[in-house]
Amino acid sequence: MAKIKPFRAIRPTRDKAHLVATRPVYTYKKTILKAKLEENPYTFIRIINPEYNEIVKTKPNSKERFLNVKSKFEEFKKAGILIQDKEESIYLYQQTKGENIFTGIIAGASVEEYQNDSIKKHEATITSREEMFTNYLDLVGFNAEPVLLSYPHNSELEKIYAEIKKDLPEYEFSTTDCIKHELWILNQKDETRILIAFAKIETTYIADGHHRSASSAKLADLYKNKNINSNNHDYFLAFFIDENSLNILEFNRLVKSLKNIDSIKFLNDLEKWFFVEKLYSAEKPKKEHEICMNLKNQWYLLKCRNEIINENNPVACLDPEILTQYILAPLLEITDLKTDTNIEFISGNLGLSAISEPIANGKAELGFVLFPLNMKQVVKVADNQLIMPPKSTWVEPKLRSGLTIYPIHE
Repeated sequence: MAKIKPFRAIRPTRDKAHLVATRPVYTYKKTILKAKLEENPYTFIRIINPEYNEIVKTKPNSKERFLNVKSKFEEFKKAGILIQDKEESIYLYQQTKGENIFTGIIAGASVEEYQNDSIKKHEATITSREEMFTNYLDLVGFNAEPVLLSYPHNSELEKIYAEIKKDLPEYEFSTTDCIKHELWILNQKDETRILIAFAKIETTYIADGHHRSASSAKLADLYKNKNINSNNHDYFLAFFIDENSLNILEFNRLVKSLKNIDSIKFLNDLEKWFFVEKLYSAEKPKKEHEICMNLKNQWYLLKCRNEIINENNPVACLDPEILTQYILAPLLEITDLKTDTNIEFISGNLGLSAISEPIANGKAELGFVLFPLNMKQVVKVADNQLIMPPKSTWVEPKLRSGLTIYPIHE
């Protein structure tokens, strides 16, 4: 069963929700980030960056920095910018981006289910990042960015959501990236129906947020070992969404330098494993096992030969892995995608220009555009307890921080 926990969210007052909620800091350009900090006194970014405009700054990711984050968070609460619900609740959240409508619930996800693999993973985490996030959560005492969890299509939940949405939402606002956000606070009757429906779901899958969930699990173990009693730390903030509602885009690859590899030789080497066709304009691949390539401003279509498609292995048959095993590693000596500085990952939402422009400007020499993976492929990898290739999927919705904040020390 999928255990979900109602919680007493700390959240913006209705008139300030659109000003407080923010995308993760790393998604903003420095100029935009600076402007938001200067012009918006209510943005949650001011909590995450508590030392903005301070002359003396603490070391990033230090205890002192995290305590300053906590202090700024308390300032927002004291000023009445953030309030806490008196009763535990489950929250229905809907995000509308163009033709895509993402609807699901915000609640606590079970650490126990994460640890027993009822919440399935498909990405390896880095221990140092886990430890940093665990220390952060322990010191600041709140979780503001939900983990994105998917569940198999469920018509019962779909029906409940539709009924709830007939009522006016607590929040309804649009942001400058042309996304509409709506939030409903569930009454006890609807909450009970949701809990019963989720109890019938055997497995959920992490679509985005592996480090956040792993850190929450580490924190729960830490508190258990210290005999610290708190029901909240046995759960972590999550947004549960039907897997059919997710929008999965590709992560493309940009290679900065061919390192004096001759282009003609490179194309000839590709012929061993791919059918290579010259293209006359920039294109995206139309189906799986096709890769579009920009080599020094010339576009090509690469079609995988049958002998390199291993359908018996859920990872080896994925196009990002085929690209690594048959092009990046053997021909370009790029073997560790996490550390090699010669490769850059470009999310599919940025379009083909994010590949062609750096090459045209001389900042890169080679680019690869992949066909998007689907949730069935991700589920198959997770069910087999395997790991997806690095940066395989760009998953939407991307959630806002600070809209419903989960208190850990309660």
